[in-house]
Amino acid sequence: MKKLLLAAAALALFAGCSQDRTGILKVYNWSDYIDESVIPEFEQWYEAETGEKVKVIYQTFDINETMLSKIEKGHEDYDVVCPSDYIIEQMLQQDLLLPIGRDFGKTPNYIDDNLSPYIRDQFDKMDGGGKNANDYSVGYMWGTTGILYNAKYVTDEEASTWDVIKNPKFKDKIFIKDSARDVYSQIILKIHEKELEGLSGEELTREMDRLMRFTSDDDLKAVENYMKEVKDLVAGWEADFGKDQMVQEQGWVNLTWSGDAVWAIEEAAATGVDLRFALPKEGFTVWFDGWVIPKYAKNTKAARYWINFMSRPDIVQRNVDVTGYVSSSGAPEVMEYFADEESFDPIDVSYFFGEEADSVALDPVLYPAREDIERSTMEHYWGADTPKLIEMWSRIKGDNATTITWIILGIVAVVAVLAVLAFRARKSRRHRSRKRK
Repeated sequence: MKKLLLAAAALALFAGCSQDRTGILKVYNWSDYIDESVIPEFEQWYEAETGEKVKVIYQTFDINETMLSKIEKGHEDYDVVCPSDYIIEQMLQQDLLLPIGRDFGKTPNYIDDNLSPYIRDQFDKMDGGGKNANDYSVGYMWGTTGILYNAKYVTDEEASTWDVIKNPKFKDKIFIKDSARDVYSQIILKIHEKELEGLSGEELTREMDRLMRFTSDDDLKAVENYMKEVKDLVAGWEADFGKDQMVQEQGWVNLTWSGDAVWAIEEAAATGVDLRFALPKEGFTVWFDGWVIPKYAKNTKAARYWINFMSRPDIVQRNVDVTGYVSSSGAPEVMEYFADEESFDPIDVSYFFGEEADSVALDPVLYPAREDIERSTMEHYWGADTPKLIEMWSRIKGDNATTITWIILGIVAVVAVLAVLAFRARKSRRHRSRKRK
C-alpha cells in the first residue's frame, strides 16, 4: 500500500509539471530488480554532479511484451527502461531506441570503465538491423539457463543432459519454465547435438548462433515432438513457483534460470536439502537485460546519468546483493566483493573480468567457468516467425490439465506467495552476512 501511495503521489507530481520534464526521470524496470534505496541517492548524486534537481518516478513491469507495447503502441515517454536481449533487438529493428551518449562532463564514465568485455562482445552480436546494440543499450544483469536438481534423487550425470527432463524416473517431479523461447532454445541444441559434437571455438559459436536464428518448420516440429514426450512427466509449467517446489523437495528437476537457482540453493541449504545447478553438455543459452533510452523519452540527460550511476561499482554491489542476479559489470571491485575462497574453488573467469582473473573463487552458478561458457549461445528476436513459436508452445502445453492438476497448482501458488514473503523477510539478513565474508 505504501508503494502504491508513493507511486500515486509521484504521478500526481508529474501531471502537474506541464510538459517540462527536465526535473522528472521516468524509470521502467522489472519488479524486484533493484535496491530501491539507491533511487533517492541517485537524485542527490545527480544534483551534486549537474547542479540540477531531478525526481525519479519508478514503475515496474513483469513481462517484456507489456513494457514494449506501452512504448511501441502507446508512445509512453519513459526515459529509461530495462528490456531483455531479444526485445532490445526488436526495439532496435523497429527504431524505438535512442543512442546512449557518454558525455558526462567531469563525472567519471562508469559505463565504459566497468562494463565486462564479455558483455560488450555479446551485445555486439545482437541483430540491431544495422545498429550496434552497444551504442543503444548498456548491460545491467545477465545469467544462464540450466537444470536445478536435487542431488538426493538425481545424479550429476543425469543432470548433465537436457534429456533429464524426459526421464520417466522423475515423473511428476519436473518443473519447467513457462517460457517458449527459453525452452525451445535449449532443446534445439539437444536435437542438433550430433552436429555440434567435435566443434569448438569460433566454429562452435557460429553454429550455435545459427541454430538460435534458424526457425525452420522441421526444427519447430522436432522440438514440439521432443517436448510432447516430456509433457506427461511435468508436474508444472511455472513462471516463479518452481524454485519454491525445489526447496520443499516437491520437485527434483527444474529447467530454470541461474538467478532462481542461486536463491533456491541458498534457501534449501538452510534446511539440509542439497540442490545443485548444471549447464547441460549439449549447450545452453545466456540471457541479458540492459538499460535503454526509448524513442519517446523526454529527459535523455538524466537517463544517461541514471545508466552511468547504475554502472558505479558500489551501486552494482548493492543491486546484486538485493536482487540475487549477476551484474554486467566487470569492475575489479565487483570481482573482489563476490570472491569467496571459503565457499568456492578457483575457476577461470578471465573471459568476464580480464586476463588476470584466470583463477578466482567465485560461485560457478553465477559466473560459469570459461570451459562452460564456451558451450553457450544467445537467444535472438524471431521477427515474423515469433507467432510460430507461440503456436508451437500452445500445442505442447495443451489445455488438458486435470482438475487435480489445477488444485495442485492452486496450492502451489499459495505456498509460493508465502515463501516469497518469508524470503523477503530473510533476504536482507542473508545479504549482510555475505558482505562480512
